[in-house]
Amino acid sequence: RLIAERGSDTMRMSEVAELSGISIGSLYQYFPDKAAIIQTLAERYNTVSRACIAEGLAHVRTIEDLRQAFSALIDEYYEIFLAEPVIRDIWSAMQADKTLRDIELAESRENAVLLAAALKRALPDQDLERLRVSALLVMYFGECVMRLAISTGEAEGRVLVETYKRMAFRSFDDAAPPASS
Repeated sequence: RLIAERGSDTMRMSEVAELSGISIGSLYQYFPDKAAIIQTLAERYNTVSRACIAEGLAHVRTIEDLRQAFSALIDEYYEIFLAEPVIRDIWSAMQADKTLRDIELAESRENAVLLAAALKRALPDQDLERLRVSALLVMYFGECVMRLAISTGEAEGRVLVETYKRMAFRSFDDAAPPASS
């Protein structure tokens, strides 16, 4: 609630303790600082996010399946970020702390494993390591695009998201073997 009302930057640990109905000492036993609270919230979000990605990509068997599933996931994420200011704040706060940035990178890697597995199902003859590298770039760039898109107005944000999807699709097409003539 505090993050939604004022953002994580201005949130004070004493306010968290008061709102939670616990002493400040008890709060510090579980959360030594605001970064620990942000980390916990981000980890909860990441768990749900990863499950959503896994479910969204589970049926992928062809490049067209991948295009449809990926597009739906990206659209869903953008809508969530537009609707949930707390998630936006948490994501932004993660950029301000090296430990939290490392957690975000680890999450990008885990999501890339899911995307690489879907790519491999769609492109079974392709080298898995090459697909993993492409998947990591696509997932990490996607996070960057989402941060940019929610920082702009909604109209510009939607254009950015659509452009990102087209770029990602091209990377999927580049991984596919050339069509026989």
